[in-house]
Amino acid sequence: MLAPLVAVGPPLTPDDVERFSRHLLLAGFGEEAQRRVRNARVCVLGAGGLGSPAISYLVAAGVGTLGVVDDDVVALSNLQRQVLHRTEDVGTLKTRSAARAARALDPGVDVVLHDVRLTEANADEILRGYDLVLDGTDNFDTRYLVSDACARLGLPVVWASVLQMDAQVSVFWADAPDGRGVTLRDLFPEPPAPGSVPSCSQAGVLGAMCGQVGSLMATEAIKLVAGVGDVLLGRVLVIDALRSRWTEVPLVAAHGPRTDSHGSHGAVTSGATSGAGSGNPGSGQSVTSATDLPAAATVLPDEITARELRRRLDAREAGEDDVVVVDVRTTQERDIRTIPGSVHVPLDVLLTADGRALVPRDRDVVLFCAVGGRSAQALTLLRAAGWTRVAHLPGGMTVWPEA
Repeated sequence: MLAPLVAVGPPLTPDDVERFSRHLLLAGFGEEAQRRVRNARVCVLGAGGLGSPAISYLVAAGVGTLGVVDDDVVALSNLQRQVLHRTEDVGTLKTRSAARAARALDPGVDVVLHDVRLTEANADEILRGYDLVLDGTDNFDTRYLVSDACARLGLPVVWASVLQMDAQVSVFWADAPDGRGVTLRDLFPEPPAPGSVPSCSQAGVLGAMCGQVGSLMATEAIKLVAGVGDVLLGRVLVIDALRSRWTEVPLVAAHGPRTDSHGSHGAVTSGATSGAGSGNPGSGQSVTSATDLPAAATVLPDEITARELRRRLDAREAGEDDVVVVDVRTTQERDIRTIPGSVHVPLDVLLTADGRALVPRDRDVVLFCAVGGRSAQALTLLRAAGWTRVAHLPGGMTVWPEA
């Protein structure tokens, strides 16, 4: 259990006592924790699918100062999951809609609006005045920008990623007082190649799952502020909403000297039990062209092109290669279309020790999925567990026709 992040604030008013009475009854929480929450300054990045439930529950919990960073306006397509906003808010700034909803729920909350896009130039200035940050942004550049800025400022970050029916949630804190310091770059050292992972607007997302994840983010933030429970620091919670499965991946920072200005790179430990198709790339190895490698390389690069994979499969048919191609998608996806000659090890099976045993270590293995997100996750997992002769196909089935 970490020490409380925020000092005890002023005594609660009679209205506060009534409003937060259910918190005051909680064993291990009580009045002192509630006063810390009332004294907290929390910044939520993105008033969208994750920010909507997070903002709602942070305000309901009594957070005293709430910062909201977003430069976007409400669109009709947002309303399927961004429950802060109403139909009449379409066309207005999301920050203004969020402030209206927050103040309607608790007029005592101090809502600070930042109607800007977070950039390298303004990130430190905006975030410096807060106790912690919730990252509900929807693009990789901003996610890494947030992680790096908070690492510089010593701020904890409650992070989540959603896509389709999969999600990941964790807490990053470079300067964690108990020595468990990790950042986004310890999980995914570098952003994925542009276009290799689809956005929610391209692949879709289950709206109700965003509610689950945003509420969980608010819970982690409250625990950090009040110093109660065990937060998701050093753990990545993976949610498979389609199958109603919640699993964990342990996360540790690598030991040794820092490798760049962002700090040391870590890895998912070999005891990892899960992953998801929702997000970022994997192992942080340098990416070179697979075309330059012999057919049976000792160590594969992270990525292989569709044309190179086609060449190797042709060579396999001629008896000149023994590459193994693994489809990590669901059975339903595979039944529609797949790469000829591939074997099927769905991601949820690959996450188990028995599933990983189906993947050979002594042959080159190429993983693929629909667009590259799940295969990148599978690559991260196998690399962390000791596989070296494994790569994945960025773009997955969307780029395979070009071969």
